[in-house]
Amino acid sequence: MTAVPGQTVGPFFHLGLEFPQMNELVPPASPRAVRLHGQVTDGDGNPVPDAVLEIWQADPQGHVLRTPGSLRRDGWTFTGWGRAATDPDGHYQFFTLEPGATEQGRAPFFAVTVLARGLLDRLFTRAYLPDDPDLLASDTLLESVAPDRRATLIARREPNGLVFDVSLQGPAETVFLTYPRLRDAWA
Repeated sequence: MTAVPGQTVGPFFHLGLEFPQMNELVPPASPRAVRLHGQVTDGDGNPVPDAVLEIWQADPQGHVLRTPGSLRRDGWTFTGWGRAATDPDGHYQFFTLEPGATEQGRAPFFAVTVLARGLLDRLFTRAYLPDDPDLLASDTLLESVAPDRRATLIARREPNGLVFDVSLQGPAETVFLTYPRLRDAWA
């Protein structure tokens, strides 16, 4: 049997996926910049040192940008998209703006994509802002998730920004989503 791309050994994320300031949706020193960071772990709780996360998000006013994300960061244009690789301890970080709600009464969130060794396809999840319990309680997607699993979709606030850990398997596994079409990720 001949191996096909989905079956080959990898990942090879360092070949063509990395670019300067890829994790900076805004410069870290921007007045409204927030650090979104966390750790990616496997089913045994071990760090995943070779994962890549991408975030897609609305701007602070809740507008979903309809122009393509820029691979050439210019230092001031907010693109709504970024990519971060994990370090040897499984940690990643983004510098971005806090997203606004895309619709009245909806909880703001980051759409997160995870690519890692052992995955035949990317994984999708969300990282909700933790600040408004009423919005979180009435969010359509969160309501569809078992109550004991909802916390895996909600970032934690800390003095240095927001923490969103991703567990690929196991008892603390992050809730992952399935979208019939990628553009439905904003639904």
